[in-house]
Amino acid sequence: MDKRSLTETDIRTKYITPAIISAGWDIQTQVYEEFSVSDGRIVVRGRMHSRQAPRRADYVLCYQKAKPIAVIEAKDNKHRVGDGMQQAMDYAEKLDVPFAISSNGDSFLFRDPHGLIYPQVETEIALSELPGPDTLWAAYCRWKDIPDGQAAMSQPYHEAANDRTPRYYQMVAINRTIEAVAKGQDRILLVMATGTGKTYTAFQIIWRLWKSKQKKRILFLADRNILVDQTMNNDFKPFAGAMAKLSPRGGGMERNGKKLDIELAVKKDKDRVNKVDTSYEIYLGLYQALSGTEEERNVYKQFSPDFFDLIVIDECHRGSAAEDSAWRAILEYFDSATHIGLTATPKETKEVSNIHYFGEPVYTYSLKQGIDDGYLAPYKVIRVDFDKDLQGWRPNKGQKDKSGQLIDDRIYNQRDFDKNIVMDQRTLLVAQTITEYMRKTDPMQKTIVFCENIDHAERMRQLLVNLNPEQVAKNRKYVMRITGDDKEGKAELDHFIDPEEPYPVIACTSKLMTTGVDAKTCKLVVLDQRIQSMTEFKQIIGRGTRIDEAYGKQWFTILDFKKATELFADEKFDGDPEQIYVPSDNDDILPPDPTNENGTEQPTGIKEPEGEYGTSSGNSGADTGTGPWEPGDEPREPKKKFRIGDVEFSIIDQRIQHLDSDGKLITENLTDFTRKSVQGHYATLSDFLKRWNEAERKQAVIDELTAQGVSWDDLIDDLKGKLGDEPDPFDVITHIVYDQPALTRKQRAVQAKRRRNIFDRYSKQAQTVLDTLLDKYADTGVQSIEDIKILQLPPFDKLGTGMELINAFGDKSGYEQALRELENTLYNDEAG
Repeated sequence: MDKRSLTETDIRTKYITPAIISAGWDIQTQVYEEFSVSDGRIVVRGRMHSRQAPRRADYVLCYQKAKPIAVIEAKDNKHRVGDGMQQAMDYAEKLDVPFAISSNGDSFLFRDPHGLIYPQVETEIALSELPGPDTLWAAYCRWKDIPDGQAAMSQPYHEAANDRTPRYYQMVAINRTIEAVAKGQDRILLVMATGTGKTYTAFQIIWRLWKSKQKKRILFLADRNILVDQTMNNDFKPFAGAMAKLSPRGGGMERNGKKLDIELAVKKDKDRVNKVDTSYEIYLGLYQALSGTEEERNVYKQFSPDFFDLIVIDECHRGSAAEDSAWRAILEYFDSATHIGLTATPKETKEVSNIHYFGEPVYTYSLKQGIDDGYLAPYKVIRVDFDKDLQGWRPNKGQKDKSGQLIDDRIYNQRDFDKNIVMDQRTLLVAQTITEYMRKTDPMQKTIVFCENIDHAERMRQLLVNLNPEQVAKNRKYVMRITGDDKEGKAELDHFIDPEEPYPVIACTSKLMTTGVDAKTCKLVVLDQRIQSMTEFKQIIGRGTRIDEAYGKQWFTILDFKKATELFADEKFDGDPEQIYVPSDNDDILPPDPTNENGTEQPTGIKEPEGEYGTSSGNSGADTGTGPWEPGDEPREPKKKFRIGDVEFSIIDQRIQHLDSDGKLITENLTDFTRKSVQGHYATLSDFLKRWNEAERKQAVIDELTAQGVSWDDLIDDLKGKLGDEPDPFDVITHIVYDQPALTRKQRAVQAKRRRNIFDRYSKQAQTVLDTLLDKYADTGVQSIEDIKILQLPPFDKLGTGMELINAFGDKSGYEQALRELENTLYNDEAG
């Protein structure tokens, strides 16, 4: 058979795979075929979505599993030997390997830009000359400048029957960290977007270092009980027997009413003193549980300073980033250990710096990369602006609030509402907007409502309960407040994040759910919280970025009432972390507090909000969680707070934001967004009319426009005043996209009846059916009359059976022809 007639698959099977095996590569353990470097970006169009084509590397050569060192891209024999090189180079860059290879089955083109094996950048070699694993591994180690004899470098990653293969970026993160340790680096930072598997990555790093005995005693620090318990029961389960929880308080020992199998390393002796069992090798603990009271601080000091070889700090953007943090004291005590920081959001402010402590990240996998690769969910943003949020509100002279307090005379606006002044009507309008959106889309979609504080969260819960009586009647836990002060609410957190548990549906929170909560099925994130911290903003957005195909979660919506999503436009949102921390004995004066009364706005990302709510430094009660609740849970209440019940609020603008193909967030109001979406499909009015007139069913055109991003319910609500209560989709499009005058459905039906002479050729019964169809169109729209089942419903059932009514037109095809004529008559002036 002519080699040029073979498919790419045949070329791989007959020539490339045998050449790889002949070079000494174990096809089962050292070669990944069709290895995924992208699942295909999810593209959202209105309420529809699709996936772009996934990207697969034909061969990834590994020294051991999950340790890639070269990529081979294959082409059929009609291609030149180097035609796959640019693809191979792209994959090699993503996989962090030095060698890219292309082949068409005749030979290999071997790219070695660092001159590790061949003197030229690209060298053509015979199929029989492919270097073997030992040769490429030795060259790889030279490229990485890794000293000989590093046991962890050759230690396999953990693999069990049900284990998943690490994704490409997880491989890179694991291997770069192990390589940094091998080279003697003792402060290491990994930046991975929320939802990309930081804990799994941390487990594989610890596993390889521990099994190779390069690190024998390990401490994993987190800042939430739920994070420690989830980690011990999920990703870290293979450490069972060698692992214990380091918590003087215990806590978190029960989830969903079931006792968790968690060993505690801390027990009280006969004198009620906390004693630590130092016989374990791997400990997991909470920052604040070890740095709270004096008694608790003694817990970690029962270990000698050199006890641990490795400390892994999860969510290290929190306390460990601040030099004056009580949590930092733990790291300083175990200063001789290697410290690895994990975060989705490295904190870089004037007072706090992850980079200053850990150094530049050894690897960064950003939200943008995760969305581009199809591993993270894209998002659509709906911005809702209220009149008094933007214009402000000033009390009348001598006006008092609901409790009789004299209201301070000044202008209050968005930065004040729900913090130092509560406007009941504003909260009601937010709750109504949330309820309306969920009714139109999916009342059972998991939703997190981020509020300013606990009081705000409780008021929001009450309103959402009252606005959703049918849902609450089905299950009282439809809406729950999940905040640090509410035991029952906190107990429902596991149910909320469990995909198999339908309730709670709506979680009203403040700070408790901003970080570390793995809510994979969350489809709606509501922001009624003024957010000035880029770190906090990224964490909150991360609550929705996980994908769960099995439960229909491919993308999510952000409903923003407080302009928080303006932070998307900040260059710091998804770029490389920029270090602005300058260690100094005399720091510059800090910018004004963002909540002050003079209206001065602080630059984003410079300093966390302070004001009446406590500082953001690691040793403040609001942030460290040294009180009874989790760290960073809730800000303190202001000294003075007013509550107003009779000031009306209204929506003055509603805009849709969406990610474009470059990953940029585009902001448009509803009309502009629709105009752009439709004109991308039908450039001119003539194009649209031609398609509408030729369509056998108008529903087909409506579905096409839905796929292009047209949000019919929102548009119809927006245009009710101009086009009647239920405007025709045809009029909605021609009016707002092509600036044509619009008619109501009743007006169209009346005009069609005036032209009834075109139906004179039909029998009296058929004409009655057509007249009734026009009445039905006026009431319910064109979509309803296109369904032939309508002939079985009132009032048609009084005219005869469905079959009798169809037979009045001769047969089914005759009825369908008459229906098309009726529709053409409805749109005669424009579409004829």
